[in-house]
Amino acid sequence: MSSDVRFTDFKSDKQPTWCPGCGDFGTMNGMMKALANTGNDPDNTFVVAGIGCSGKIGTYMHSYALHGVHGRALPVGAGVKMARPDIEVMVAGGDGDGYSIGSGHFIHAVRRNVDMSYVVMDNRIYGLTKGQASPTSRSDFETSTTPEGPKQPPVNPLALALASGATFIAQSFASDAMRHTEIVEAAIEHDGFGFVNVFSPCVTFNDVDTYDYFRDTLVDLQEEGHDPNDYDDAKDVILDSDKEYQGVIYQDDESVPYGQHQNLGANMSEIPDGAPEDAMDLVREFY
Repeated sequence: MSSDVRFTDFKSDKQPTWCPGCGDFGTMNGMMKALANTGNDPDNTFVVAGIGCSGKIGTYMHSYALHGVHGRALPVGAGVKMARPDIEVMVAGGDGDGYSIGSGHFIHAVRRNVDMSYVVMDNRIYGLTKGQASPTSRSDFETSTTPEGPKQPPVNPLALALASGATFIAQSFASDAMRHTEIVEAAIEHDGFGFVNVFSPCVTFNDVDTYDYFRDTLVDLQEEGHDPNDYDDAKDVILDSDKEYQGVIYQDDESVPYGQHQNLGANMSEIPDGAPEDAMDLVREFY
């Protein structure tokens, strides 16, 4: 890994087609800065993306990448990390991709605790398909398909992660460039599954959860003196529906990644003929 890599080295020559002002620009810039700041470079980085406005992020970043199918980015990322534990794996997605069709994979990726990071661009709407309510939309959020609102409570991805045994849970805001980068850095450096939910406003279809809304309401846990190692405090923050928080909410410093549990220190992308039966048992157990 090179020590003189800049975040611009992670930019590809493809121009993003996101709407001007989309929060995904800030989210992606923070991801690239965090990768560079933690000593990674494009040659040792693999970015996996799903479907939605976030889906092309692997195209816009210069690294190894795979654009997967809807809701299936996490098992692909886990497979890459299991096969190549020596590279940095980052999975990117959106609230529709990750918390709807991908929710089952999310739960199991969390509990397996594979050593990779998962950055979710949460704009509380389906943006790519022109503005339907998403799993994290407010219960009264009016759209063309829910004119009176979904009339069901939004999914709380942080609570879902904590209940599934997460060892790192954080939340950031795409427009707060420095803090967002710091938080993603912490997720990358965590020994285990680093989950970051990012408030990434959709300027075209969501006129409720706007930049101004988050600037006016966000509470920074670092300034509040929050202890992310305190499970009960983390639970209180996650279940507090009256406030929006950013920062590292929970971190288990004793976390042992799945690969370490299984002694997967070698490059598994080349399995020799006549591999021992216990190695094949591991593959069957994982999938």
